[in-house]
Amino acid sequence: MDDLAARISAVTDEPPTELCELDGGEIGAVYRADFASGAPLVAKTSDASLMVEATMLHHLADHGLPVPDVYHVEDDLLLLEFIDGDSTITPDVEREMADHLAALHDTAAPAYGFDCDTLTGSLSQPNPWTESWVEFYGEHRLRHAAEIARETGELPESMVERFDELVADLDSLVVEPDAPSLIHGDVWTTNVLESDGELRAFLDPAAYYAHSEVELAYMDWTNCVGPAFFERYDERRGIDPGFESRRDVYVVYPLLSHLFHFGERYLSELDRTLSRVGY
Repeated sequence: MDDLAARISAVTDEPPTELCELDGGEIGAVYRADFASGAPLVAKTSDASLMVEATMLHHLADHGLPVPDVYHVEDDLLLLEFIDGDSTITPDVEREMADHLAALHDTAAPAYGFDCDTLTGSLSQPNPWTESWVEFYGEHRLRHAAEIARETGELPESMVERFDELVADLDSLVVEPDAPSLIHGDVWTTNVLESDGELRAFLDPAAYYAHSEVELAYMDWTNCVGPAFFERYDERRGIDPGFESRRDVYVVYPLLSHLFHFGERYLSELDRTLSRVGY
């Protein structure tokens, strides 16, 4: 803590009066740094490069999503604007979320991927620019995550063949959108801040250019939003017919991620989801 305080002081020219650890340190530790003068900051430390998170935050901010401002970044230290609030998501907040995400998803790119590889938690996300969404999602999300979960022993060998079959048939299960959409990538309850019933910020992105349905499916699976969100999003941008039938195909990826992070308690749900999809 003394070393962290000294590093923050070197950047801010003022020592923090207090460092208080916060929740949310999946790949490191997160602190609130208070100062005798001036606004508090969030300090993140990690063995993984925090340049990636700063890059994503800058990119999302440049395209209109409310996210914390980046104050300073090094490989192992990230200083962010501290935004006060909590994660009580009311129907009014859901509608604000829908407005922001519908606008974000209208941000297009020539291909699927991102300017750098990213992380969701501590799981790597390769983002090579790829012309086909089916190829990108199959190879760089499903197959990649399944292989890592298999190598770490979380995914049984008996399930690996099911993933191979799913990836092989993916072009009959999902559709190619008109254009890649910029997504936040990890929108769930604790990554949304509101205050007095108004949305303040989205936190901790895992951004890339994708099919927007992968974001909607994840939010539906985490149960962080309800009808108010989906009705407003449909008004703003439209939800393509058949999304309900594709939802589970997209839920497979976060289930693999949760299996990797939290172990076998997600194995039975992954098994059931694969069965519903037909594998």
